[in-house]
Amino acid sequence: MKADTLVLIPARMASTRLPGKPLADIAGAPMIVQVARRAAEADIGRVVVAVDHAETLAAVTGAGFEAVMTRADHPSGSDRIFEALELVDPQARARYVVNVQGDLPTIEPESVRAALAPLADDGVDIATLCVEIVREEERSNPNVVKVVGSPLSDTRLRALYFTRATAPHGDGPLYHHIGLYAYKRAALERFVALPPSPLERREKLEQLRALEAGMRIDVEIIASVPVGVDTPEDLERARHMLAGSPA
Repeated sequence: MKADTLVLIPARMASTRLPGKPLADIAGAPMIVQVARRAAEADIGRVVVAVDHAETLAAVTGAGFEAVMTRADHPSGSDRIFEALELVDPQARARYVVNVQGDLPTIEPESVRAALAPLADDGVDIATLCVEIVREEERSNPNVVKVVGSPLSDTRLRALYFTRATAPHGDGPLYHHIGLYAYKRAALERFVALPPSPLERREKLEQLRALEAGMRIDVEIIASVPVGVDTPEDLERARHMLAGSPA
């Protein structure tokens, strides 16, 4: 899939909890550069960072990565990557689009590759990741989004629902959703054209829009949860984890 795959990384400067988040220093490099490095190490296709600020653009290109300027008023990361897709691939050569969130500096390259794997199935529209929950407190934490899915193999689920509640009920594993997505291009085009759905609004989970529209999402089970940087505490954790990385 390498020649047909485009990895897009949305980077938004206007974070309310951590202003200037993409440029926060982690192990001697801006966070967005650390994410781009992990994405490039996955070696699945062309990597482009979708930015909304000149300073972020300069940081990314100064580190040797490709970047494209997008509008600052996008309501979601998926809208930003769709604009970037049309800007950098107007001839529609890319068949697969991987959205690596710009605040996942500790994402493992193997995890980025894993997200692409379910798209080899003709019936799958969107693919994403999850990790089995092992900490009891995460089972009831509404900030830990759970995947409710039907097992397809030891490492894959077909998503039936995503929720902030503790689900499903009863004995068995619960899975923590990781917000990294891989789309077939046609699926991304369809998704961004859909209006927000009722369950999406209720749960505040954008991926429910796809399920409510009848799109199929498969979920690859990976081993560990990457640190999503939303707060100063998260930033310190990421710095500790990447201490010693090359600047």
